[in-house]
Amino acid sequence: MKRNKNIIIIALVIAILAMSIGYSAFASQLTINGTAEITGVWDVKIVGIEATQVSEGCDAGQPQYTNTTATFDAKLQKPGDSINYAITIKNDGVLDASLNGILFQCDEENDSPAISYSTTSIASDLNAGEETTLEVKVMYDPDYKEIPTVKTKTITGSIEYVQKQ
Repeated sequence: MKRNKNIIIIALVIAILAMSIGYSAFASQLTINGTAEITGVWDVKIVGIEATQVSEGCDAGQPQYTNTTATFDAKLQKPGDSINYAITIKNDGVLDASLNGILFQCDEENDSPAISYSTTSIASDLNAGEETTLEVKVMYDPDYKEIPTVKTKTITGSIEYVQKQ
């Protein structure tokens, strides 16, 4: 009986060794390598500014711009005078953009009440390659009859486009 047990144990050890050798002979280790890269380009920017309508005798100055700013210096002479500026915004990237917010403000407390401004709406979606134009109109109030004590108004605007969902 003891001999039978030994034979059975030896047979089991041989069977386990044979299965291990068989598994390793037919097993393969597979390796997968890969990389991912973001190639999309975000490039929404200001590409131009120009005075489009200037009242006679007024000076629109030399409007200037960079990719992220547009600056103008309007000189108005008399009530009713106005100057319009067209600011062109372009999506030069490959990602579509969506308008997240637009805010124009001035310091009403320290700026001339005789000068007003208005803006037009711009595209809420700006797909790759598209442009939109924002018109800013600066005006000397036609109802103002006296020369104001404060003769300047500073306008600050912010336009934010984000990646379209």
